[in-house]
Formats: sequence, structure tokens, C-alpha cells
Amino acid sequence: MTNSAVFLDRDGTLNFDPGYIGDPEELKLLPGTGDALFKLKSFGFKLLVISNQSGIARGLIKDEDVRAVNNKLNELLSAYKVSIDSFYYCPAHPDFSSKEECECRKPSNKMVLQAASDFNVNIAKSYLIGDSVSDIGCAFNSGLKSILVMTGQGSESLSILQNQNKFPSFVAENIMDACKFIITDFTGDR
Repeated sequence: MTNSAVFLDRDGTLNFDPGYIGDPEELKLLPGTGDALFKLKSFGFKLLVISNQSGIARGLIKDEDVRAVNNKLNELLSAYKVSIDSFYYCPAHPDFSSKEECECRKPSNKMVLQAASDFNVNIAKSYLIGDSVSDIGCAFNSGLKSILVMTGQGSESLSILQNQNKFPSFVAENIMDACKFIITDFTGDR
């Protein structure tokens, strides 16, 4: 049986983005994140985080910092009786890494394809929520419906996407707004 999934950017989408977050104690969920993810999970969606973590290549954070922050995210989400099924991240950045190392960086679809393979995901019935141009590009490159949230870098990203004449499937005020769009779209309940 195939699964439907919601691929999620992390920083600026699920949590406040102070920039290269390495200390789990700095992690703060954006309002509505826990409730929205619980709702998506109750509709049977796999929740898969895919994020660029170039702070590793830049020497600002380490792999274990990213893992610790991811663990803290699931710890905070446990209060809402939900958790992320799996985390995928790309540690590379073109200024500090080889071309091959950067192949996983969004807007590449490499992390999405890996997660889809790992969780037997039906891409045609799945979504991506993010706050950046690279998130929406990744959704396009993967064949996913794309939702741009206005949290994090959302406003600047929308302006850039409009200038590029690339439009997400939906523009949401926040993660809960994105969740409502997905459920309505998925169930055909308009």
C-alpha cells in the first residue's frame, strides 16, 4: 500500500528560525504547529521533514546539533500526540562543498525521492510545505503540490516566486492554514 505524505521544511515552517539553530533549547514551535501536524497525521499522512542545513558546511553547527534539534522538535510535538516520521537534511552549501555533496540541496528533489522510497509514498497524493523559494522549487521538481507559508521567509519568497512567474499550489498564512488547504484538497471536500 502506498502512503500519502506531507513533506515539511523545518526552520521558518514548523519552528521559529533564529538562523543555523544548533542548540535544542533555542527551538520554539511556531503557533499552531502541533495541532496542524496532529490533524495531518489523523488523516493518515506521513510527516517527513526535508531541510537544508548548510550551517554544517559553514562550520557553524555540527551533524549532532541538527539531530539534537530534530529530537527536541519531536519532544515538543509529543505534547500534541504527534511526531515527525523521519528527518532528512542536506549539510552542504555550494561555497563550502563539492558539486556532488550539494546534489541533495533543495530545490533538488533528492531528499524527497529518498523519503518517498523509504516510506512508499505516492507523490501524486502528497504535498510539500515550506517558506522558501528552494522549498517550492523542490516541490515542482518532485511533482508535489506546493504550499508556501508566510512564516519565516515566506513574504520575501512569494515576491521572488512571483517575479519568476512560479506559483505555489497554495499560499498559506501559517502551518494551520496550510493544513486546512491540504485536508480540503485531499478529501475533495470543497
